[in-house]
Amino acid sequence: MSKIDKKQAILDTALTLFVSQGFYATSTASIAKTAGVATGTLFHHFASKNELMNYLFLNIKQELATEIQSKSSNKGELQLDAEHLWNVAIDWAIANPLKQEFFQQYSMSPSIAAEIRQQAMTGILSFMGELITHGQKTGILANYPLSLMLEGCHGQYLAATRYFLDHPDKWQDVTHKQASFSMFWNAMKT
Repeated sequence: MSKIDKKQAILDTALTLFVSQGFYATSTASIAKTAGVATGTLFHHFASKNELMNYLFLNIKQELATEIQSKSSNKGELQLDAEHLWNVAIDWAIANPLKQEFFQQYSMSPSIAAEIRQQAMTGILSFMGELITHGQKTGILANYPLSLMLEGCHGQYLAATRYFLDHPDKWQDVTHKQASFSMFWNAMKT
């Protein structure tokens, strides 16, 4: 197994174990053993379990952001652009249930350091801040503090994805799909 394969095996195993057992109940030894690598190999790639958790969090958040940006549709109408981003993000969550479960458990958890969550919001997902700022400048969105707006958007996303992961058939129902976006949008507009 190459170094890259070993690192990926560690990440895949950590994701599965963190979701199924919890961060605190998952030892680095169990991650290494399940991944089929030596514990020393795990520590070669990640100095600590916290570093592994942070890397995994940012890596998955980047995957989500890349998916959203690769399918972005800049029609120039803020509400339509936001709805498209919302739908792409929830499609990603449904297509990646284990990764979304990880977000459900750890996005608001003290297991992820505040500066790591901040890096994800203002760095990786910076396009969301830009969209909100544009909406505020044009008077379409409420002029609340940006950091609070981003946290509110994130909370709405987590709530909607939790619902649709629990009820996957509802995401195909136009009424539920549109209602989820309307609730998100109405929380931000003026």
